[in-house]
Amino acid sequence: MAEPTSIDDFRTACEQAEVHTVEVATPDTLGHLRGKRVPVERYFHRIADHGLHIADAIFVFDMQNDLADNPYINMDAGFLDCHLVPDHSSARVFSHRPGYALVFADTFDPHDDPHPVAPRNVLANQIERCRRAGLDPVVATELEFYLCKPGWEPVQDHIQYSSLTDAMDVEDCLHDMRAALLGAGLEVESSNPEYGPGQVEINIEYADAMTCADNTVLFKSIVKQVAVQHGLRATFIPKLWTDQSGSGMHVHTSLANADGGANAFASSDGRPNQIMEHWVAGLIEHAPALTLLGAPNVNGAKRIRPYTFVPTHIHWGLDNRSVMCRCICEAGSSGNRVEFRSAGADANPHAIIAAILAAGLDGIERELALPPMSEGDMYADPGDTEPLPSDLPGGIAAFRGSSLAEMLGEEFSTTFLLLAEHELALATENSPHPDEVNDWERARYAEHC
Repeated sequence: MAEPTSIDDFRTACEQAEVHTVEVATPDTLGHLRGKRVPVERYFHRIADHGLHIADAIFVFDMQNDLADNPYINMDAGFLDCHLVPDHSSARVFSHRPGYALVFADTFDPHDDPHPVAPRNVLANQIERCRRAGLDPVVATELEFYLCKPGWEPVQDHIQYSSLTDAMDVEDCLHDMRAALLGAGLEVESSNPEYGPGQVEINIEYADAMTCADNTVLFKSIVKQVAVQHGLRATFIPKLWTDQSGSGMHVHTSLANADGGANAFASSDGRPNQIMEHWVAGLIEHAPALTLLGAPNVNGAKRIRPYTFVPTHIHWGLDNRSVMCRCICEAGSSGNRVEFRSAGADANPHAIIAAILAAGLDGIERELALPPMSEGDMYADPGDTEPLPSDLPGGIAAFRGSSLAEMLGEEFSTTFLLLAEHELALATENSPHPDEVNDWERARYAEHC
């Protein structure tokens, strides 16, 4: 359905689709959708105007819903209620689950201030920073995932990248995924088999930054739901098997001028224009700290290896898939953009997009200079470019105390760090090998990533 613009639009859409249940949703710190299901009559009688409450414990859950230690959200504080207020511009009616609709919610603390740990608020802060600078961020994400049998065995035992002949036995499932995404208001561009047995990529169209983040977390939820409807499982775990391709989340950004909406990168011609230069320089400057947002557990860091189509060093280039920042710089093109290629598919979309906006805008505000462009195979010869953190301890060290963490807010960044340290402590005992993906990782992450 087209996104409604008011409560009345949403009510009409629900009546037409015979909706009986509205899901009020917000992403937690790790990007899992949480909230409550409300009977449609009660939703429009009470919740649409007044919202509802949920325990702030959702923001300190780990992957298995254990409560990580946190100085702000804890038993001494009482695990307070936070207030979810529906954002009706985000409402969707589902086609793959007839009778259900969903609306994302803004999250407020007990003092009716925006909750500082809620990822949607963290992203809203960075969007507002960009808009104050006269820039409106436009974002697209590309995600890969594995389609598996119920025991997490791959649906295939071979690779046929972008084949239109192979694996027709799973096309019914993929068709239903595309249809479900379209039904929820996501503009599907295409899908294709990726470079792993049973690995798939489905691309959705760009949007404003908040809509893109909402779409991405909903995309992951819908893909998982449709897979189960077909007796299969889908996972966005970054590295399901040691010897197969990992799954990433590539984040494409451009900036629309607030005065007319034109792409501020459009005048790039064979190389970045000045504003794109500063934007990319900001991503380069903050790349080490960005790594933790894109690889928040031990499994994600195992993607960062040579010849995996994942960058191992901090560099930028043009149409080159071995660099961290791939710049599309066609003369006068409204499609000019920067692709950040480092994040894993399990990254929290709201958090990684917020971090990219914070880093890029910092580059613009400080007019950071762009280092020399990288060309050729940057795995074979990265030159003097700095390596990215390639394990979880390195990602944690780079983020702790960083200016990026400060820009994202003390409460959120501390919470994110503590969850990462919690994962590291568990992994040290259960998955100590720096490269091997073991059964403990699959059991812990495959279902919930």
